[in-house]
Amino acid sequence: MSGLPAEADQPPIPLLFLVSDTGGGHRSAARAVHQALEQAYPGSFAPVIYDPLLGPDAPFLLRCLVRLYGPAIRLTPWLWGLLWRGSNSPRTLRWSRQTYLRPVYRIVADAVQAYQPAVIVAFHPFATDPAVRAASFTAPQAPAITVVTDLVTAHLSWRDAAADRIIVPSAPLRHSCRMDYIGEDRCAEIGLPVAAEFAQPPLGERERRALQQALGLHGGKFVVLLTGGAEGSGGLYRRAAAILRRTEDVDVAVICGRNDVLRRRLLRLAARRADGRLTVKGFVDNMADWLRCADVVVGKAGPGTIAEAACCATPLLLTSYVPGQEQGNAEFVVSAGAGRSVPRPRDMVADLKWLRQHPDALARMRQASAAISRPEAAAEIASLLADLGGLPSRAASVSGLPATGAAASDR
Repeated sequence: MSGLPAEADQPPIPLLFLVSDTGGGHRSAARAVHQALEQAYPGSFAPVIYDPLLGPDAPFLLRCLVRLYGPAIRLTPWLWGLLWRGSNSPRTLRWSRQTYLRPVYRIVADAVQAYQPAVIVAFHPFATDPAVRAASFTAPQAPAITVVTDLVTAHLSWRDAAADRIIVPSAPLRHSCRMDYIGEDRCAEIGLPVAAEFAQPPLGERERRALQQALGLHGGKFVVLLTGGAEGSGGLYRRAAAILRRTEDVDVAVICGRNDVLRRRLLRLAARRADGRLTVKGFVDNMADWLRCADVVVGKAGPGTIAEAACCATPLLLTSYVPGQEQGNAEFVVSAGAGRSVPRPRDMVADLKWLRQHPDALARMRQASAAISRPEAAAEIASLLADLGGLPSRAASVSGLPATGAAASDR
């Protein structure tokens, strides 16, 4: 994509991207759109990625409450599921916004006042309504956009705010918006934005083996990549140990994210083994390389993992899901032929052995994974934001949205 430089003497157009580090997908999506804007329109925009829930402006009690998300989905996912379902109603959502989420409205309004953005983009469900309110009262010229970062099932808070545009990643979510009486002119099925490094052409067998060696793996074995998202959830230790114990000639790489307890346990396990088959990493900045070198990815059905693996044409074995927002993700992948559901370790091991013995089936899964990918999603969203922010759009017809001016005249 050829870049369009900013006009001489024109300051970059400010944008406000609202995220929160509950998981890693919200910030990753915002960074992917930021990257796409800079590639298409270098120097033309100045996005600010801002966290109103966990940032320094958030009250201490709110930060404490929000930080419980990671431990909850790791240790008591059933409890998180109850909370998610309990809050997924108009009455409970209204109560939440009037109580513990109330400071978010002031924080977002202050950020809008400070940065004076041309467009406000919410990448987190609890930032959607505050973004709309801030746009209405603080910056009426700025459109409020929602980019849904859940794949199939979205909380009501994503959809009930009167955003000028709602960008969804899949047909099921577009249908949900239609059931909520959100018109076609406000909703677009574009995909989940991923960074450019995930959107490269798939590697051939020889290239994949060379990349494995470059990452410190053996380079000639079947590589299983285990990942549990930013929180390192999904019982990765038990599953890694099961693969090592019940399979041979298989390399296992585990990306632990911010789960330091898991990383230390796995490092002790790796130290007890002399065969070097277990590789353990925390947060990595080259996740695309790990996905592209893997023969199969094993992990929970997180939307970011699915979107990134699909762009890398990597098959998926899905072990679990976070109750609530990840409901339906595994079925979405399995029905497309891009992966399988393996809720028990013995199911996972059996499927790994079967795929090793049937390379043609693995190749078909790889093709199906690539077929559900949306590698251009970030570029299409960037084009829409450029149009709304005052630059000409080059992909409005692809996104399915009519071209509009910089002002949100239809609010």
